[in-house]
This record gives sequence, structure tokens and C-alpha cells, in this order.
Amino acid sequence: MSLNKVILIGNVGRDPDIRYFDSGAAVANFPLATSERGYTLANGTVVPERTEWHNIVVRRDLVPFVEKWVKKGSGLYVEGKIRTRSYDDQSGVKRYVTEIHADRVEFYSTGSGNRDNNTSSSYQQQGNQNTQSVVSGYQQPTTMQSDTSLDMNSADDLPF
Repeated sequence: MSLNKVILIGNVGRDPDIRYFDSGAAVANFPLATSERGYTLANGTVVPERTEWHNIVVRRDLVPFVEKWVKKGSGLYVEGKIRTRSYDDQSGVKRYVTEIHADRVEFYSTGSGNRDNNTSSSYQQQGNQNTQSVVSGYQQPTTMQSDTSLDMNSADDLPF
């Protein structure tokens, strides 16, 4: 059994790039920055803050939500899958791009200075159905149910 799932919490680096196709389909792309805090070891060694940039790709029913609400600087919680694709650049060199294909996008904040008085909004893709929830205060995570979901209550499926 294998699982390809990514959960990221970070800040949007620029306004999303939205593209519409003749078929009516749309895709949104934006960078998301995640950071690990810097710290000092007991021996005095300083480990600086480290920021990673992730290419987020949003398709189908999530695009209108991203287009309307997500802006540069937005704090987001993103769930999705890692996908790597390759292409040949102008000089014929093979290049690789790693992207996060989002299944769920949700506003996230640490609790101070939340937008809309501590309100959290999420938009989740579930097959062809959309689930949008706005909860004041704490947001209880919603789960995506499918035939391929893991049964975490079954001890027989544990690898150890």
C-alpha cells in the first residue's frame, strides 16, 4: 500500500495565476512559503530560519474559491498530492518541476489578527461535490471520505 499526501501551512508568495481553457476548465497556480523557525543549540550554534517554496496547483471546483479569496500574503492550510513532471527547456535540457496538486485549501491564521474576527474559511474538493464551511473560532477539520481512504482503526493494516 502507498500514500501520497501532503499537508502544508504557509503564506502565499504572490497573487494566484488563473488560466481558463477553451473547454471551460481552469487552473490556478501560486507559490506557498513554509518556514521553520531558527534556533540556537546548547553549544551556542545558531541555526537560521529556513524557508521552503512550494508550487501549488489548483484545478476544477477549487479554482473559483482561490480566484476570489486567495491573495499574496494569505495564510493557507493546503492538503494535496506531490507530483513531479519534466519538460525540455529552450536549449533542450530536461528540467523537473515538483508541484503540490491541492485537494483542499483553507485559510489559516495563528489566532492574532485573524481576518473577519477569527473566522476560518475552507473549500474542499470531494469528487464532483463541493464542501464549503465557515466556522467561527476553532475549525474542526473535515475529512474526505472515499473508497481508498485508510482505515486507521484496523490493527491488521499496521506495518509494524
